[in-house]
Amino acid sequence: MELSQGEHVLFEGHPSWRSTLTFYIKGLLVVAFAAAVAAAVTAAGDEFSGGVTSLVALVALGLMVVAGYLKRMSTTYTITNRRLHIKRGIISRRTQEARLERVQNVNTDQGALERILKVGTVDFDTAGGGDRSGDFEFKFRGVANPPEVVQKVDQAQREAAADEPGV
Repeated sequence: MELSQGEHVLFEGHPSWRSTLTFYIKGLLVVAFAAAVAAAVTAAGDEFSGGVTSLVALVALGLMVVAGYLKRMSTTYTITNRRLHIKRGIISRRTQEARLERVQNVNTDQGALERILKVGTVDFDTAGGGDRSGDFEFKFRGVANPPEVVQKVDQAQREAAADEPGV
């Protein structure tokens, strides 16, 4: 993200690793299934091969860990003193941006498990957000310490108001 003159970053981050726990739990089930299939296939032959089963499980586990890491790191949330920015993707890229003066409400959402894990979603209501597809869905999902993110948005809005001429 290129910054304009006088613009500076107040917050930049990725979804917390704690927010991807459900992805990893589902991934472990896939790893167990892959290992069970490998065990069944080798058992259907002459004899069970623990080495092949272990290799399949390790490869599946490695792929799951890399996929979870890439999923998390391919999303970047940025708050500057002028705008909010979301960047998603590695190969294909999707970006969303909202100017601070368009932000009307900032809400947080945390379920019971998210409160325990200290992660949540910060949802931004923007002026005219329903005009174009996708604009109304401006959320920082899975961020650590959502109240801190809300505080950074408030700080950014105060700085933006102070920078306005005639204030």
